[in-house]
This record gives sequence, C-alpha cells and structure tokens, in this order.
Amino acid sequence: MKTLLYIIALSAALFATNSETAACKKCHPTIAQEFESSMHKKSSIYEDKVHKAVWDKHPAKAKGKYKCAKCHTPNAKSRVDTHKGITCISCHTIKSIENHDKSNKNIYENKPKTFYSAEIGHESEKIKYKTTSTWWGQKTTVGSAYHDIDYTNKKFYNGSICMGCHSHKQNSHKFTVCETEDAGAKETSENCITCHMPKILGSATTVRISEKHAFHGFAGARVKPMMLAKYVTLGFNKSTNGFNISIENQSPHALLTHPLRVAQLRVTLTRENKHITLKTHTFVKVIGHNGKPSMPWVATEVVKNTMIKAEEKRVVSFNEKLQSGDKLEVVLGFYVVNPKALKKLNLENEKELQNFTVLKSQHFSVE
Repeated sequence: MKTLLYIIALSAALFATNSETAACKKCHPTIAQEFESSMHKKSSIYEDKVHKAVWDKHPAKAKGKYKCAKCHTPNAKSRVDTHKGITCISCHTIKSIENHDKSNKNIYENKPKTFYSAEIGHESEKIKYKTTSTWWGQKTTVGSAYHDIDYTNKKFYNGSICMGCHSHKQNSHKFTVCETEDAGAKETSENCITCHMPKILGSATTVRISEKHAFHGFAGARVKPMMLAKYVTLGFNKSTNGFNISIENQSPHALLTHPLRVAQLRVTLTRENKHITLKTHTFVKVIGHNGKPSMPWVATEVVKNTMIKAEEKRVVSFNEKLQSGDKLEVVLGFYVVNPKALKKLNLENEKELQNFTVLKSQHFSVE
C-alpha cells in the first residue's frame, strides 16, 4: 500500500512539474526550451550526476536528510518533490535576499501570481492582466493571464538576485566551501545577469513580440562556456630565456568558482612540421583537511589555490627558446570535475565528465 501511495504521489509531483512547464511554454516557448537544457532545470540529484555523486557520499544521506534543497530544489514541499529542480517560479518569485554567515537565504513573494522580472525602461511598472475594448469592438490586452509582472525589484537589474544561492556556502566547521565574489552583483550595466543571461535574438514572449530576450540556458561551465570565453584574453611575448603566455580573466570572479573544476593551459610548439607538446599548466582550488583534499563537509582549509582570480592577468613562463618561423597553439580549457576526483566520486565511467572543454584557443607566429 505504501508503495502504491508513493507512486501516486510521485506521479502527481511530476505532473505538477510538467504542468508548470507547459503553462510557461504557452507564452514563452523560446525561453522554456532554453531552460530545459540549463543546469538550473537539472539542479536536483536526479538530473545532475555530479551533484548526486557528492550527495551519495554525504553522511546525512543515510539519515534521509537532504541538505541541499534550499537552492537545488527550492520549491520542494516533500521528499517526492526533490525530483523537481529549480523552476521558473523559483527565480521569478524571489522578493529579497537575507544575508547570513553560513549561506544566504531567498525570501519568496507570498502574493499569488506575482512574478518579478526586469525590463529596461519599465523599472517603475507593475503590470496586471486586463483587457480593454474600444467602442468599435477592438480589444487590447495588457500583461499575462497567468501572472502579474512587477518590474520594480532592483535586485533583478543589478544581479544581486543571484546571491541568495550563489554567494557562498559554509560547512559545519565554518569553512567557506565555495563562494562567488559579489562585485559582479552591484551594477546595472554589467553584472551576473548580463553575463550569464546575455541578450540574444528571439522574442521573450508570444504575447508582446520583442527583438531580443535574456538567455535562459544560464551560460556557465556546463552550458555554453563560449560565453565565458568572451571575458578571457590570451597573450604572447618572447623573453630572454623563452616566452610567456598571459591569461587575463576579465570577469569579476575566479575563472572557475566550483571547487571540483580544474583549468589547464596547453601549448603546442610547431617547428619544421614537428609538433612538440610543452608542459601543461594546471589551475585549481583544492579544499581539504590536515593538508589533504577532502569532501566539502569535512574541509577546514584551502590546501592549494592556483586558480586564476577575478580580474587577474596571470603570466605563465616557458623555458623553450623560440626560433623564427615557429608557431604556437595555445589552448585554455577545463574539466567539469577534476580527473583526480572522478574515481572517488564513482564517476570514472561518465564519458561526458572526462571531456576537456576548450574555453579559448589562439595561434601565435614567431618572427
């Protein structure tokens, strides 16, 4: 009987998720399609293999106490609902952010059908659905039949709306496991949203046609990393003993913020049709305990940090002396999960996670 009730409850939860998505698709088909492939949509342990692998190791799992729901399944009202990741409602009903030492907290709007959004030129508007008719019978519709739209929330314009989940996270040892500098969540001209949700071609809605809309696939390491590449510049110059490659990170946060990520600089020297692979340089932030890498809930210190910092220009030196006619292929890329951690997380058979993603590549010729 319990099994039957569980199946019924699960079906109801999945139906509710699909219904919500279907409702949004009616007016926002392009945005809904983008969202389906986003890591926000895939934030639960049922769709994110990395998140599940870490949770499987967590001591709280044996007690049935899911510790990540606040951000990974914010709309979950029961254990069954943890199948549902972040939804459209999750973000568009955030009213304000409470700042706390351990982690911040989203405060959600409790008024029914009230959604927050941003649109330049409409910052002071609150739009309610209504239909008006002229004396000759022409009808004009304003707003959405599904929800009211509040454009007055300043946090949706300066990017600070993201800081409820993406600011920082401390473990029980009061050690900050991960953090994103909030320098990119203060200005309206450039911020978290303008970078990770850039304006691209396509109407935001079918109700009122617009030329562009905010990208809802949420660009990042796992979705459209080429958008991050726009903020990375590679440079080259000869030196007395060899040459230097510079990496300039123009973003307001570390090149990669997740502690499982690892970036690499790979350089190939071509001389007289011979390809010579030079030393690979690795950039990583390792957290751990007693000088050794550990799981996040055990960590008490940063064991190693060579990750390229926010707005840093890192210069990497090579001792190989160059000759006229030499050519260099410079590649900056990353792994979603540090290859050294794959086996520990039982992810060694996941081919997708073994891929080296090229973030930026450039060729230089030596005169």
